[in-house]
Order: sequence, then structure tokens, then C-alpha cells
Amino acid sequence: MNKAARFIKQALIIMFSLIWFLTITVSARGQDPDDLLRQKGIVLPALPGRLGSYTAVVRSGNLLYLSGKGPVRADGSDVTGKLGKDLDISEGYAAARLCGLAQLSALKENLGKLSRIKQIIKVTGFVNGTDSFYGQPMVMDGYSDLMTEIFGTRGIHARSAVGVAALPKGWPVEVEMIVEIGP
Repeated sequence: MNKAARFIKQALIIMFSLIWFLTITVSARGQDPDDLLRQKGIVLPALPGRLGSYTAVVRSGNLLYLSGKGPVRADGSDVTGKLGKDLDISEGYAAARLCGLAQLSALKENLGKLSRIKQIIKVTGFVNGTDSFYGQPMVMDGYSDLMTEIFGTRGIHARSAVGVAALPKGWPVEVEMIVEIGP
């Protein structure tokens, strides 16, 4: 794919993300997140096992700190590959969305119901890419768009998108987040 075609593809992804963001922010306002997931036919995956000596969620006051999650398909298999080599931005976007579903599973298991989430505060995404891959923000939009799709304005968050040389299990993306909860 030549530079002009890549630029057009990336511009279309950005435009789609903006339209999607505006649409879902309006549509999700005031709806119960669990009901919205059911209405959209989104099934949360089973939580994968830990890869080390840590816990999935730590609570401090009204904040939940979630450990990083990678992209796991509905069948339990991992998405693997390096952005800019094995995967393109749209595939990375889909992988980041899967990371979001895994985080929602951890939240649901911890809280019982997603309506207790008051605000998604901070998201940090690690994107496994080549040295010349600079599309980390567009990949991470897959995660961010999911959070606003499900939580509306409560899903809008601060975010970092960091390029890395490798991730556990060969994942293309891993995401951690901080969430404020209510009663």
C-alpha cells in the first residue's frame, strides 16, 4: 500500500471514529450499561487467568485500578501480532476493543453491575508496533470508543497511548485503566 492510500485509510478511520464517538455519546446517555450491552448483543468474555503475581483489580476509596488486559477472542484465543508488520490500524482497533471487553468483565465481576461506574478516569494503552509505527492513538480509539459507547459521557477519559517493542503472549495491545465508582 503506497503512502497516499495509507493516508486516506487513516483519515477515514479518524473520521469514522469521530462520527462513532458523537453517535454513541448521545445514544448511551442515561442508559444502564448492562442493559445496553444486552441490547447491542455484546457478550462479555470470561476473564483469562493472570500471567504473574498480581490481582486484576485494586480498590482505593472510590477508585478501582485495573491491571492490564490483552485482546482475547470469544473462543478464548489470544490476538497476536505487531502493528505495522502483522496487523494494520483497523485490526489493532479491533484488538483494543477486545481489551475493553475484558476490562468490562473484570469490572462486572468486581462490582456486580456496571451501573456503579461513575466515570472512566484514565486509560493507558500499550501498543506493540514496529519502530516506524506511529498509529498508537488510532489503535487505542478502539478501546475509548467502546467505553463511550457503553457509558456515554461517563466513558470519556484521559488517555495515554504508548508504543512498545513487545507485550506478553505476543499481544498487539494491552490496556489498563482507573475507574471511579459510586454506591
